[in-house]
Parts: sequence; C-alpha cells; structure tokens
Amino acid sequence: MKNLLFIVNPSAGKKHVKGKLFDIVDLFVKADYNVRVYPTQAKEDATRLVSQEGWLYDLIVCAGGDGTLDEVVTGCMKCGCDTPIGYIPCGTTNDFARSLGIPKDPIRAAKRIIKYQPAPIDVGSFNGDYFIYVAAFGAFTDVTYTTPQEYKNHLGHMAYVIEGIKSLPNLTSYHLKVSYDNNVIEDDFFIGMITNSLTVGGFQSPNGKIAEFDDGMYEVLLVKYPTNPLDLQATLTAYLGGEVNPEYMYQFKTERVVIESPEEITWTLDGEYGGSFTYAEVVNLKHALNIIKK
Repeated sequence: MKNLLFIVNPSAGKKHVKGKLFDIVDLFVKADYNVRVYPTQAKEDATRLVSQEGWLYDLIVCAGGDGTLDEVVTGCMKCGCDTPIGYIPCGTTNDFARSLGIPKDPIRAAKRIIKYQPAPIDVGSFNGDYFIYVAAFGAFTDVTYTTPQEYKNHLGHMAYVIEGIKSLPNLTSYHLKVSYDNNVIEDDFFIGMITNSLTVGGFQSPNGKIAEFDDGMYEVLLVKYPTNPLDLQATLTAYLGGEVNPEYMYQFKTERVVIESPEEITWTLDGEYGGSFTYAEVVNLKHALNIIKK
C-alpha cells in the first residue's frame, strides 16, 4: 500500500470537513492508501510536520484553507521533498482552489485527488520564505488574517467585505522603488499584489485575466495612491471589479521583482501575516511542486 499523510485544520472555515472525515479516509483506504490523519494543533504545525516527515509519504493531502495549503507547501520546500500534494479546500474563500477548479465539497475534492494525476505548479520565494498564490501589501490585503475566526465561521466571505469597508478611512501611502527585468518604477501606492490566482480574498483579481500557474511568471499589480476622492472612486471601482485602469495602476508579468521602501511595509503571504520589510525580493520558482488539480 502507498502511504498518505492527511493533514486537517479543524478550525478552517465553517468546520464542515469534520463531519466528513470518516468518508474521506474511507475513500483513500479504498484507493490502496495507508492513511495517517493529523489534525493541526497550532499555527505552522503543518509546516513543521511536512518538513520533518514529508519525504516518507507517497501523497500529502491537506484539508483547510489556503493558509493550511501554504504551510504544507512551505514544509515541502524546506525539506526538499517532491511528494505530490492534494488539496481539500475548507477555508473561508479558498482562492487558490477556485483558480485550480477544485470543488468546495470535501467528498468531491477527495474523489478528484484519487482520480487525477499531479501536475507541476510554480511556487514563490519571498525573502527566503515561500508562498503559493499571493504576496500582497496595503489596503484590504490584511483582512484575511485580521478578521476574527468566529466572524469568518459565521459570515464567510462577507466578513472580509465588512472588514475591508472599515479600513477605507485609514488608507496608507507607500513610496516605493520597484525593479523588475530592466525596468524601474518609483511612485506612491496603496495596494500591491504579486499573484498566481484568479481571486484574492474572495474578490476577482485584476491579475486573474492574465494568470497562469505554471509559466514561471508572477502577475504584479501596483495601485497608485489616489490624490482626490474622484480618483479614489475610480480606482476602487476598477480594482474591486477585477479590471485594470492604466491611469491608476501598473500591471506586468515577471519572474523576479524587488520592492524597496523607506519604511517597513507589512506583507500578506497566502492570506497570512508575512512580516514587515523595507526590502522584498520575490522570485518565481517554476514547477517547484506537483499538485493534483484536475
């Protein structure tokens, strides 16, 4: 029998996966897997376990939100194992699962893991840390980890909307020097996203229309700081509508980008707090891991 490590975040989303654990494990056993189930106990628990033991398994499956998937990916990258990953999305928004077409229903997602073969995906390196689908800063980007879990459990994606609206009066301007390929941009911004996803925080991403998950490139969007209320309205209308307005935004694809600022900027990596830095180097690691996606 093949060995399968099944990592479950019992606190993710509305906790629907708990009532279906037996059925999911039964599916894996019937597919000739020897299953070890591990419920995470704390933040970064999945990273610790995978980095220590990931190479022992033929398949690693995680059930949780995008943050749980991020921990598993980080663990694989740290230990250098190429064990394929299966994802059962159980979080509040499940941005990356949407991008890959993985169904919300845990049983259907588990059946796809058994049915389909793994395919390569890109992974991002951020100052030596790792992320899979988004590194972001500025307005709205921190709501995924600042919104209380109980709000997310009861309100779902609407909790993010409410927290995002509350943050509008406190928009911050960041003066940045952005270097990529042979280009340099210097301007004031209030949102920045480096993505490999169709949606971010449950909202349609302006980068989604040009996103590819295995081309060795990340899609970068930088939103200029509005100087008056009309510019703010036009900028937010385009951004929240998933559109790019060149008058207010820079958008490009690159395999490496460096962002420098006079003051520390707080970053979000895959929906979790990623630290504060004055210098951020983001590199796309093409085909770094394999994930079962279709």
